[in-house]
Amino acid sequence: MDFFCAGGSGEQETSVSRPCEQFPALPSILPPSPHPPKRGRSWHWKLFFGCLAAVISGMMYAMYLSTYHERKFWFSGRPELEREITFQGDGAIYYSFYKDLLRAPSFKRGVNQLTHDNRTLSLKTMNVVRQMTLYPELIASLLYQASGSEEVIEPVYFYIGIVFGLQGIYVTALFVTSWLMSGTWLAGMLTVVWFIINRADTTKIDYSIPSRENWALPYFACQVAALTGYLKNNINPSAERFCYLLVSASTYTFMMMWEYSHYLLFVQAVSLFLLDTVGFTQTEKVHEVYKVYLFSLFLGYMLQFENPALLVSPLLSLVAAVLLAKYLQVITGKSFGGFTSQRSVSKVWLLEVKLGLNITKNFTINWLLCQESLQAPSQDFFLRLTQSSLLPFYILVLIICLVSVGQATFRRISGEPVNDTAKLEGGRIGERPEVVYHVLHTLSLGLLAMMMEGMKYVWTPYVCMIAAFGVCSPELWMTLFKWLRLKAVHPILLVSSYSVICFPTVHSLELSELQEFYDPDTVGLMTWIKRQAPIAAVFAGSPQLMGTVKLCTGWMVTNLPLYNEEDLQKRNENIFQIYSKRSAEEIYKILTSYKATYLVIEDSICNEVGPVRGCRVKDLLDIANGHVYYEENDSYGYSKYGRFCQEIKMNYSPYVNYFTRVYWNRSYYVYKINTVISFQS
Repeated sequence: MDFFCAGGSGEQETSVSRPCEQFPALPSILPPSPHPPKRGRSWHWKLFFGCLAAVISGMMYAMYLSTYHERKFWFSGRPELEREITFQGDGAIYYSFYKDLLRAPSFKRGVNQLTHDNRTLSLKTMNVVRQMTLYPELIASLLYQASGSEEVIEPVYFYIGIVFGLQGIYVTALFVTSWLMSGTWLAGMLTVVWFIINRADTTKIDYSIPSRENWALPYFACQVAALTGYLKNNINPSAERFCYLLVSASTYTFMMMWEYSHYLLFVQAVSLFLLDTVGFTQTEKVHEVYKVYLFSLFLGYMLQFENPALLVSPLLSLVAAVLLAKYLQVITGKSFGGFTSQRSVSKVWLLEVKLGLNITKNFTINWLLCQESLQAPSQDFFLRLTQSSLLPFYILVLIICLVSVGQATFRRISGEPVNDTAKLEGGRIGERPEVVYHVLHTLSLGLLAMMMEGMKYVWTPYVCMIAAFGVCSPELWMTLFKWLRLKAVHPILLVSSYSVICFPTVHSLELSELQEFYDPDTVGLMTWIKRQAPIAAVFAGSPQLMGTVKLCTGWMVTNLPLYNEEDLQKRNENIFQIYSKRSAEEIYKILTSYKATYLVIEDSICNEVGPVRGCRVKDLLDIANGHVYYEENDSYGYSKYGRFCQEIKMNYSPYVNYFTRVYWNRSYYVYKINTVISFQS
């Protein structure tokens, strides 16, 4: 086995003691210096096997997801309707438009129909490509048609296959990032193991395959991997150029795949700004990345049909302020601090996230804030990360890096010259710009994850990568042992750190204990709609259910689980009134104002007994409608009408005058909205 010193540079040392010889050679994809020494053939083999391990890890994970999905839903043995019901909520909407594109006479015609869509929501024409960021569906449908896959694979398998493939790329990118930082592809393997063990907290693939995060985050992981290589010191020009091009391509693609991507890029931009502020990297590199942001925002604005959200993005404000300060500095020769701009922009962004946290009666704001993704993470989340040993190792690695970065910052402030080619035994891991960047980035993402559980799907994969990098990085351990005044690292410490890879993972990969997913009530409802409802019917109900109706039947609906436009928010609030304490006449007027002809009431919402009182739909409606008021610590409610969803089931006047029940099962009640009203008792 080869041994190395000073990061594997192979330079001859004159010191008597060379404790770093106890570490095995760790290959580096990018050379550690502009003039690296000649490497033996073994280095190329290590690079080859590392790349092979990265690719195989991604492929095996994609295959595992496919097998898991098949076992969970018994997908191949189900009819098309039951397959589509597995797409819940907003995922159903995304897949429904993918189907619409495939049904269109041509791809161009399909795109035109989606940009001028008047067949989804009643009384509304909208550009759903921009409204819902449907570029993943556009790409998937184009590939399906252009590749001639119609005779080879069903559309649904092609669609989910692309998503599973992207998850494989996601894992591969995390593998490469950890490898680049630690110098050993064993760190990449450990990253993948921890990612899979904690899969409930690292990905949303189990809950909603078509969600925008599942399409976008793999590209973000590729961007982070490329940025890691780009920030390295002493990178050769060709590798630097390759990393820059990959950063550019992945940044733009990421922005096109997810409407909230520019917020995540803003967090990254702040981390780079702080990295530049303390002088850990070349300012030109950071500004080049900022130019990539500007180009991506501009191109995204044009190709997303002049999306106004990008013009008011905090990312644009920060990048423009920093580049403008640089331009003024060049002209005037004076230094313009950009830190004030960053702080003000970040405050605006935080206010945007926390909008509505004060007491308000607004139904939409309260309902969104009650969603699990905007709640603080539960204790179970931290318990799971601790049980998998991920969180303890992450905290240890983070503390070591933070202290080392603090020491490096103090040395720079003191005027000590920077050593860009620090030796391994120097114990200065905090002087590496890519390490400083990742420390700042993971802290920023962690802060957001502590406030919003939805951010854990961005932060936890990062935690896996950082922890694996630290566990498998000889330089990090040398930093620690230097503080402890140890001159040598005992081999057993290295072996024990690598042995974490052998942590039992079978429980996360069990496929035999999956319970079968089956929803006969929803299947019955969709079957009735397809067979009995007229083609011109318009259905009203909860946004999530209407998404399923749109996908499984193709019928027009009054509302969808969309909240990025005021009119869409108002639609959902008005239709949700079917679960409030309002009169039959009021509900009838609301429904007919949207040309609804059928009403679907869900028993699970009407009789909801949620764990968080005040976050149930009916509670939020009572607050918004003034049917509940608070006095000191007590709440009181009054309405002369009973809850509509309960009263209508009694089949007495005046409810039967406006609505006629036409179908019901254990979960759903369907009422036809009468066009001719009879007021007979």
